[in-house]
Amino acid sequence: MPPCNLHRVARILPSHNPLLQIGWRSKRIFFCSVLPNSWTITMSDEEHHFESKADAGASKTFPQQAGTIRKNGYIVIKNRPCKVVEVSTSKTGKHGHAKCHFVGIDIFTGKKLEDIVPSSHNCDVPHVNRTDYQLIDISEDGFVSLLTETGGTKDDLRLPTDESLLSQIKDGFAEGKDLVVSVMSAMGEEQICALKDIGPK
Repeated sequence: MPPCNLHRVARILPSHNPLLQIGWRSKRIFFCSVLPNSWTITMSDEEHHFESKADAGASKTFPQQAGTIRKNGYIVIKNRPCKVVEVSTSKTGKHGHAKCHFVGIDIFTGKKLEDIVPSSHNCDVPHVNRTDYQLIDISEDGFVSLLTETGGTKDDLRLPTDESLLSQIKDGFAEGKDLVVSVMSAMGEEQICALKDIGPK
């Protein structure tokens, strides 16, 4: 029987059977003998949480058929989250499928990327989220302190590299205004992407 991940520790009855060997290897349970159908498997009260690397990676993207992805949507090109700025579809040939030509802009670096995918094939599409935070402080080394919904602070983001946005944030903060920044997140990366001026303090 192949190894299996469990969210609880399995207890096999009867446990005194000499044919049964249970060993732990890398947080997995291995059954080293065939279990008769009459045996039952119960769960102990002790919980162990195992995280699958495949599941963790898959949660950052989802599959979508190439032919259904449109301009202003999102796509992963060369392992980078991109916004689609141009898409064109070639006609179906005698011996192949129609192909989609995507031109995307990396949502974090602004770099232009391209890819060609058969229209019937699936592409990876990133989960892109935007969250607003109130700006509390700007440190000398370029990090910002943001107020979260729970009343805590988020201190792991730097000021944006876009010169116009950077200038607006610095000038507004220097003037003592209440500023709200929008943070875009995708595929494990985050970046300030917009600013909202909600007036003087």
